[in-house]
Amino acid sequence: MNDGAGASAIRIEGLHKDFGDYPVLRDLELSVGWGRLVVVFGANGSGKTTLLRLLSTQYRPDRGEIWVAGIPRSRDPVAIRRVIGVVAHQPMLYQDMTCQENLLFFGRMYRIPEPQQRIEEVLGQLGIQSLRHRRTGTLSHGMQKRIAIARALLHDPPILLMDEPESGLDQDSLERVRAMLVDRVRQGRTVLMTTHNVDVGMALADEVAVLSDGAISYQGDRDVLDESRFRFTHLSRMEIVT
Repeated sequence: MNDGAGASAIRIEGLHKDFGDYPVLRDLELSVGWGRLVVVFGANGSGKTTLLRLLSTQYRPDRGEIWVAGIPRSRDPVAIRRVIGVVAHQPMLYQDMTCQENLLFFGRMYRIPEPQQRIEEVLGQLGIQSLRHRRTGTLSHGMQKRIAIARALLHDPPILLMDEPESGLDQDSLERVRAMLVDRVRQGRTVLMTTHNVDVGMALADEVAVLSDGAISYQGDRDVLDESRFRFTHLSRMEIVT
């Protein structure tokens, strides 16, 4: 993968976001390369969800610039939406429709040439073929999360944004999601996920970052990380060590 404008799948410079008089993100800087799975750790309320909503164009920054796949958010947010898949806290599914109906709807919205074939591929990848005819509103939170991940994968986006994707998933589901993410990264795609679960994040990450006091206070490669020191130095004071 190449964004046509350098080596970054995601680049953020001088990002600020306030809600009224409450500053959430302050002068945040972040760069994420292609073919990387980057995990952003942060305590509840640290701004992780806000960061992903800014990257996915749901929020506008107050100051600063964001580039996604080389596309400046300030110039073409619509183009950014075409190259990302988003897994949020809420599943963003129609509760009165079956899982297959939901996925067909989103497949047509993404203008996927053969949506039914692609749906079967994604359902198989995540091991959830048996859910296709179930009404979404009857499913558990974890099952809905798996359908939401399937929805985010339908158009095969080069960049995945995932907000605590492990929430509600059992161990088997986590393993399937992990395998899917590893496969995508090996293909040169990029995943940026947030979590406050250190064990899950450490097991997945190529690279880790810490969001604290509205900014990225640390970013580094997982394979050269002293995990015990990282936990003590960067995470223990935020009470997100597991």
